Amino acid sequence: MDFQHLYIDGSKFEANANRYSFAWKKGTEKQQYKLFGKITALFEEMNETLKYYGVHIPVSSEYAPEGLELTAKRYLEVIGLDESKLVTGKGHRKSLEQKLYEKLGLYKDKLSEYVEKLTICGPDRNSYSKTNHDATFMRMNRDYMGNDQLLPAYSVKIGVADEYIAVLDVQQYRSDMDCFVLLMEKFKEQYCFYPKYPVVNAGYGSFNNYIFCQTNGMEKYMKFTMYRKETKDAAYRDDPFWAVNFKTDGDGDLVCPNNRKFKLSYRQDIKGNKYGRQEEVYECEDCSGCPYARNARRRRRTGRYGSTVS
Repeated sequence: MDFQHLYIDGSKFEANANRYSFAWKKGTEKQQYKLFGKITALFEEMNETLKYYGVHIPVSSEYAPEGLELTAKRYLEVIGLDESKLVTGKGHRKSLEQKLYEKLGLYKDKLSEYVEKLTICGPDRNSYSKTNHDATFMRMNRDYMGNDQLLPAYSVKIGVADEYIAVLDVQQYRSDMDCFVLLMEKFKEQYCFYPKYPVVNAGYGSFNNYIFCQTNGMEKYMKFTMYRKETKDAAYRDDPFWAVNFKTDGDGDLVCPNNRKFKLSYRQDIKGNKYGRQEEVYECEDCSGCPYARNARRRRRTGRYGSTVS
């Protein structure tokens, strides 16, 4: 068998999980930071009750459940409250100290819940299903009504050599780009070498994957993501407001359709790029009185920039 030519493709398969049981990483992080602010405000209230004891609870921008639990125990010790004798139920009036202590317990439980969710998500996923922690919510094929479906699923990738399945992997990532390196590493684990010609579609084309192929002796047999648009879409190629279609002057500066120069504003690292790739952000030197300003603003709203990122 010829293992040097590996033809790769895959698909997404819905997991056996509740489709409404999603947990979102970004939403959890947002709620967590809101809770940090509430904990700080609570500590400031508790410090008011502790100033007569000469004790001060330090505040911070972030907290851990273990730290809150330790603070709650120390608070009871300092103010002399017995946890077994705390009042509950109708007809009992809770003291301010007890109210603050119980609120801290609620915050600790909620923070533990957020930490658990973020731990399950891990550093590389943005969501998971509460009834199947390994499943990630992904865009699936359109349903019979023409709607996109966001469902808990797995991404299955297969590499074929000489019409035989040479390697197969089940992954948690929505994008094909993120699955390529993992599949190649599994291929090497099984056969002790990388294929010379990994053939994939444009969905796998990325800077990271090109560098990975180059550093491991593999040919780059994958199209880049904009290949079809740049080669087949005449409207895209002829649109003067797309950054890739800007002209350059004699000094090498980008020039907009109104012959105004675009100057380099700043560089920034691309999030998640382990090879140190940066993007350059350019801004027009002067947009005053530009007859194309309205047209450029419309494109900016749809992702077509008057200023350009390259």
